[in-house]
Order: sequence, then structure tokens, then C-alpha cells
Amino acid sequence: MKTLYNLAAVLGVSTCLLTATLQAAEVHPPNKPNVILFLVDDLGWADLGYEGSTLYHTPNIDSFTKQGVRFSQAYSTCPVCSPSRASILTGEYPARLHLTDWLPGRKDFPFQKLKNASTVQHLPYDQPTLPQVLAQNGYRTAIFGKWHLGEDKDSTQRQGFGLHVPDWNRGWPNETYFSPFGLKGLEGGPKGEYLTDRLTTEALKWIETSKDQPFFLYLAHFAVHDPIQGRGDLVVKYEHELNHRPRPSGPPFALEGNPDDANSLSPQNGKSLLQQDKRFDAFGLLPQRSVKIKQFQDNPQFAAMVESMDESLGRVRAKLKELGLDEKTIVIFFSDNGGMSAANLGKPQKSISKYKLDKEYSTSNLPLRGGKGWLYEGGIREPLIIYSPKAAANGAICDLPVIGTDFYSTILDMVGVKPAPGGYNGVDGVSLVPLLNGNKEATDKFTNRPLYWHWPHYSNHGAQSPGGAIRIGNYKFIEYYENNRVQLFDLQHDSAEQHDLSETAPDKVRELTAMLHAWRKNVNAEMPMPNPDYDPAKKWPVSKPIDEP
Repeated sequence: MKTLYNLAAVLGVSTCLLTATLQAAEVHPPNKPNVILFLVDDLGWADLGYEGSTLYHTPNIDSFTKQGVRFSQAYSTCPVCSPSRASILTGEYPARLHLTDWLPGRKDFPFQKLKNASTVQHLPYDQPTLPQVLAQNGYRTAIFGKWHLGEDKDSTQRQGFGLHVPDWNRGWPNETYFSPFGLKGLEGGPKGEYLTDRLTTEALKWIETSKDQPFFLYLAHFAVHDPIQGRGDLVVKYEHELNHRPRPSGPPFALEGNPDDANSLSPQNGKSLLQQDKRFDAFGLLPQRSVKIKQFQDNPQFAAMVESMDESLGRVRAKLKELGLDEKTIVIFFSDNGGMSAANLGKPQKSISKYKLDKEYSTSNLPLRGGKGWLYEGGIREPLIIYSPKAAANGAICDLPVIGTDFYSTILDMVGVKPAPGGYNGVDGVSLVPLLNGNKEATDKFTNRPLYWHWPHYSNHGAQSPGGAIRIGNYKFIEYYENNRVQLFDLQHDSAEQHDLSETAPDKVRELTAMLHAWRKNVNAEMPMPNPDYDPAKKWPVSKPIDEP
């Protein structure tokens, strides 16, 4: 496979992909490409065959990497969904939008030293969104699937979408992936029909009706978010496969503590406690504010969900080819946050039966640390593939860091549309078109560009403190807000984030601390305040083992 850098040296291509030839928008601009943003929910970086998964079958996505540009170090702007999605549609960091948690957000508890920062309850209406700008320039727009950026009845319409299927603004299915779904707009169909399949079918119908006009399709699957329910035929397939493959060696779970605590567990100590201390036999919140992190990809229900999602991408691309639109359509594949390797413990007293683990733990993000709800790489590094028919670097791998705020500028650049006046207009992102064209001169700009995270909330998927992070070059710096502890990692040599360098590199810590604080001030980030209901006598809950089914 060609690399981005060798390709650039040979071709010497310019930084513009389509903007040199596309003119200002018309009512029905005939030459502008279609755009499909295929967004998956809770899909981890390691959940695909091309990234090394040996269980999950993703032939369509694996094949897609050979047609488009594959980004190996792409990031979401938040380790949970709503803020990440807001950044994609506005090009702004969640901190600038003051939309920093999933909606409606985590509750506060008296054992928290800090109160979760407040978050707006819908994507701000005064910021031009990607679908709004495209609609104003002659594009037909639709969202099929998950919105989760406000429960106002007309939320998606006010944000620029001409159609939203289903009429459901929450961030998860209405209890089930099988029909009847209980979702307005998805009535009818055969009983037991699978939600991922049905959403794809409805989206394909819309593509057919839109083929003569430039369109923007936001296919935002609920999959692979819980409830963890796979399609029956695929579940049987993976159960059979798992029964005929050797069991992996090592413990199925690892312990992660709160990095902000003075007595936080090290990975090494966690291993010994799992083996020797019966208090850690439970599944839920554990002593020393620790939780269990899944180490194996061995959940047949989740594996089936992944393959159904892969089938969906294959069906979309086949429909484009059938209609003669494959060379006129930009397709972007991305996920909103990392895989759910720790259970959802939004109810801190929750205890999980050891017989129901496949309903609570989705996947393993190894070799990355942590998962959804964590600022470690497992929570924010995502799979990303961008295909544009005329991109010079198609088939290449780009190892430069990019982030969700970049989509806004990138898509507008690719289709030759200028941002609308007013608002911030993608101020926190940059166009990736130079990288799609293999422009070697752009590498320094992307290599040394700082990327930021602000997560002023306690997570449902761990007991760690609220915090923030910055990545610049190979360094990743995390600051926690409860006790002001920090971590520093060299991702070039330690992508698993096992070796904290904060004590041995104090100059780098001071430098990155100053950058992170200056950025927070610049975007007017809201910080978590002391919790007025905090009671030191009320300790974090500790789960007890449940041995019965």
C-alpha cells in the first residue's frame, strides 16, 4: 500500500481537491459532489479487521481503506457522544459550545468532591451547522439514526436537516434493536427486523430519491451502542466461532483506578489485586475507586452488531455504484468515541452478575488503554476513512493526528462551499484536503498542531475525576481537576499509555500545563465547581459480587 508521504513526493500535488474547479452555489448545483457521513456509535479504534481485530468480520470497511485515505491517529473531541457529535457538525470544541457531556448528562452525588459542570441541553441554534450551510447551497439534507443533540421537537429541522428518521432524539434505541422498534418513522416492516438493517434500507430509499440533486446524508447509526443486541444469525455465527478458537491467555479483565487519587492503582498492582483480593471479584465500582476494563474481544452479541454495521456500509456503497453515484460521492467513516470496555455505571450502586457480562461490556480497546468515558487513547482515538473520488492520496495511510472539529472545514472545502457568515464557522478545525491530496508541505502543520480535550464531568464508565488533555507532537498530557494530578505520555513509544513521564519531565509538564490553561481561557471553558452537597463521610459505592444469573 502506498504511503501518504511517498505519494506526495511522486505526484507533487496541490493542496486543493475540488475547490479550484467548483463554482459558487446555485439552486441545484449540478457539479457538486454528494456527501455521506457514516457515523458509528461507540465503535473503538481496535474494533475493525484492518486495525487488527481477529474476531470481528468487517470486510466492507477493510476494503474501503483501499479506496479512501485511512487515518491511523484520528480523534473524537470527547470520550462520550453528544459533545463529539456537536463538534463534527460545527467545527467547534465542546468547551467553546458549552456542550461537554452526553445529554441530558450525569447526575451529581454527595460523594463527589466536584459538581459536574453544567452543559447546554441542545446544539446551540446560533452557530451555523454543516447541514445548514450545505442546505443553503442547494444540498438536500437528511439524518437517519441518532441525533442526541437536543430533544426539542424541531431540533434537527432548525439545525438544517430536511428529514430525520426516526423521530427520536435520544442517544440510544427505544429499548431494543428489533422491531417493533417503538420509533416514529420506523413503523411497519417484518417483526424482528434489525434496526441497523432498517435504517440502512430507509437511507438507501432516500438516496434514490435524491440522486438528481447534490445531497448530504448523515447516516448516524445507533449501533454499536448498548443495548448490546446482535442480529440472531450473526450471533450464532460468532458463538460457533468462539467455541472453536483457543481461549486467550491472561485475565479477562484489568483494574483501572482513579489517576487523580494519591493511592491510585498502577496496572501492575491491579493485576495482583484481581488474583489475591476477593473484594475485586465483583463487577461494578470497586475499592480504591477502581473499575474493571475488558481485555478480550469475545462478546458474540457485540461482534454481531459490528458485522451488521459493516454490512450497512457495504450496502450504501453498492447503492452508490448501482446509481452511478460512486464517483460523485464523498464518503466519510468515523466513530463518536471509544469502545465501551467498562460497564455503564451511571447508577453507582449497580452490581453486575458475572452471568450477564455480555450485556454490560462491549469490547476490548487493547492495545489502547481505557475506553468510552476515559481521556486515555481507548476513549478518544477513532477509526477514520475518507473517500473523495478525486483525492490524490486515496489508498494511502495518514499517520498525522486529526480531530472531529476538522470535518466541518474539510467537507465545505471538498464541495467548494464557503462558510456562512456569523458564528465561529469551524474555527477550531482545519481542512484535511491537503492530507487527502498527499501534500507533504502540510505535514509539519499537522504534526505540531495542538489538539485539546475538556471533560469536566465524572464518567459513567469509571470513577476517574473530571479532567482535560492536550496532545502536541508525540506528547499527550492529562490534567485531572479533583486533586490536580497530571500524567504525561510519549505516544510514539508508548501508545498504550503505561509509562507516566510527569515526574521525570517537569519542563514538559509546565509547558503543556500552560498551553492547556491558556486554551481553556480562550474558549471560555466552564470548570467543575466544588460540590456544595459533598459529604466526606459518604464514600464512593463499592459493588458486591452477584453469583446468581
